[in-house]
Amino acid sequence: MQRRASAFSGYAIEATDGHVGVVDDILFEDDTWNLRWFVINTGSWLAGRKILIHPSSLERPDIRERAFPMMLTMAKVEASPDISSDEPVSGQMDRDLNTSYGQNPSWGDSFYGTATWSGGSQTASRPGNPHLRSLFEVMGYHIHALDGDIGHFADFLVDDETWKIEYAVVDTKNWGFGKHVLVAPADIKDINWADRYFRIDLTRYRIKSGSSWKEPDFSDQPKNLPFRNPA
Repeated sequence: MQRRASAFSGYAIEATDGHVGVVDDILFEDDTWNLRWFVINTGSWLAGRKILIHPSSLERPDIRERAFPMMLTMAKVEASPDISSDEPVSGQMDRDLNTSYGQNPSWGDSFYGTATWSGGSQTASRPGNPHLRSLFEVMGYHIHALDGDIGHFADFLVDDETWKIEYAVVDTKNWGFGKHVLVAPADIKDINWADRYFRIDLTRYRIKSGSSWKEPDFSDQPKNLPFRNPA
């Protein structure tokens, strides 16, 4: 089923033996267009740690209860990596900016090699995945079409079984079109952190003429949805 990715914000994460936290953010890769991690705020259980949970560890979401069951114990969840081990570009760049102003934040080991990307008038180079993005960071970024601006990024539609991003949702109401339209990830050519925009390889006419989208009504969904086995 296609779902708005941001709709999972605040979903409870339930291990086999107890509650472990809530969804605080979602990290995605802008080269594969897969959801990479759910960022879980563990609250008082683990003294405010934010940990990374791979989507394959989650069962099918329970829409009515706003919860994800898991096939993991609390001990397994506690051993999950912290967000500092695989930070999105926004976190990497924020830390570089802090360091340039005399601060010395502690960085965890990365799963990736050294990468270089543009940061406005400066270029930063440090270990990290240059394709890892925070969903809640990029929401509201402007949309640059081939012939000018048109709207802003509102959300992604994802398949809640494969966790593949299927469409970007573009809000065009401030440009006089008054609707949300869908754009395929293949047409997104760049996400610019410094200037907060998506560059899309389509004209404004093509974007505004795309398929419109409206939030479906989930009120008639059964309370307990069938679960899937982790991939």
